[in-house]
Amino acid sequence: MDRKRLIAAALAFSVAALAALQSAEAAERVRVRGTVESLDGDMLKVKSRDGKDVTVALKSGWNVGGVVQAAVTDIKPGDFVGIASQPTDSGINGAIEVVIFPASMKGTGEGDRPWDSQPNSSMTNATVANAVTSVNGPTLTLTYKGGQRKINIPKGTPVVTLTSATKADLKPGAGVFITGERNDDSTVSADRVAVGLNGTMPPM
Repeated sequence: MDRKRLIAAALAFSVAALAALQSAEAAERVRVRGTVESLDGDMLKVKSRDGKDVTVALKSGWNVGGVVQAAVTDIKPGDFVGIASQPTDSGINGAIEVVIFPASMKGTGEGDRPWDSQPNSSMTNATVANAVTSVNGPTLTLTYKGGQRKINIPKGTPVVTLTSATKADLKPGAGVFITGERNDDSTVSADRVAVGLNGTMPPM
């Protein structure tokens, strides 16, 4: 191939790569929280917690994971957790919900980032370094690559852990939490569904 053709091919590849990148960036990431209305093949209909009907197009090979209740006393130093929290007047964030990850999922999504479950909330996926108990509930010191955060867990904060589940658990009325991408037709595409078991509502 001569030099001109090589340059043209390189430019075409660069344009295609840029278009693909822009398309990926343009896809709107959304989180769906609500209850199952129906499952028909790979189409899941959900009533969101704000009362909207959401259709989730499940991708080929999609899977489902279970969410079950746990207790704050189950949390031990060395555990990997995901905690949504908000700032408080004390200067220490207060937990909104806690997920205790199984040991096999340690390191999943490690870090601290903005979250959308409540105004000004953040999500911290990190390892429990220590816990100090007080009348206001335990305060955990969480460490992650590049930082740490202290979070107090007030009494009554939802605490859950993850377990196995099957597609049969996606029954009408079951609580679900789904992260996916918004499609042009306003449906949501996703490859995984977290479903609450035994009446548990995923708090994430």
